Amino acid sequence: MNAHLNTKPTPSMRKFMLAGSIALVVALAGCSSNKKSVSSSSHQGASYATEEALQASVTYWGKRYNSDSKDVKTALNYGQSLRLLGRHEQALAVLEQLAAQHPKDRVVLAAYGKALATVGRFQQALQVLHTAQTPTTPDWRLDSAMGAIYDQVGDFQTARSHYDKALLQAPDEPSVLSNYGLSYLLEGDLASAEGYLRQAAKNPKADSRVRQNLALALGLQGKFQEAESIAQNELSPQQAAQNMAYLKEMLSERGNWDKIKKQG
Repeated sequence: MNAHLNTKPTPSMRKFMLAGSIALVVALAGCSSNKKSVSSSSHQGASYATEEALQASVTYWGKRYNSDSKDVKTALNYGQSLRLLGRHEQALAVLEQLAAQHPKDRVVLAAYGKALATVGRFQQALQVLHTAQTPTTPDWRLDSAMGAIYDQVGDFQTARSHYDKALLQAPDEPSVLSNYGLSYLLEGDLASAEGYLRQAAKNPKADSRVRQNLALALGLQGKFQEAESIAQNELSPQQAAQNMAYLKEMLSERGNWDKIKKQG
C-alpha cells in the first residue's frame, strides 16, 4: 500500500482524530461492537475501559465535584471523565468555571483550551492557550495542545512548529511525539506517522493511547500482523480482533478516509 494517501482528511475527520482526546484504534472498534469501548489513559500496558467504567468514573468524580467544585484535581478529573464519555458540552462547562476561578493556572487553562477545541471553538481555544503560555517560562504541554488544534484545522506546518517547541522543552516526550505522528497521519503521510509513533512507543513513559495509535498507523498500511500484536497487548482480545477486522474491511474498499470520518 502506498504510504502517502492522496485523499486528504476532512475537518470532520480531523475532529475525530484530535490527539489527546481519543485513542484512535479503539474508536474504530466502536463501529462493530454494541458496547462502546475506550482505552484507559491512566494505566500503562494492557488496559481498556468499557463505557460502564467511564460512567462509573463520571459518577465518582461528579459526587466529589458536587461536594467541592473548587478543588482543582476533582474538577479536572471530572471534566476529563465527561469528555471521554462524549459529554463535551458538560465537560466544557466544568472547565470553564474552573478556569474562571484559576485564571493563571496553566494546567487548568490547558484543559480548558482542549475542551474548547473539542466543541469546535478553535480560535477561542488558541487564545486561551496563547494567554497561558509565557515566553520566559514556556510550558511544553501548552505548545503540544496548540499543535493539536492547528492539526485539527489542517494547518500542519504550524502544528509541527509547536511540537518542535514542545520537544525543545521536553525532549523525547512520548505524548508530543505521538501528536507529531498523528499530524502526519492526518495529512495522509503514514510512513512518517509510523516513524514518530514508533519513537514515542519506545519511551517507557508512553501510555496505552500511544501504542494504539501506532497500531492504527501500521494497520492503515496493511501491516496487520504487527498492528494486531500491539493491539492485543492494549485491548481485550475481542476489541483487538474487531479493530483489525475493521481496518482490513476499510482498506479493501475505496474511500478509506471517508469511512474513518463517518465513525467520528
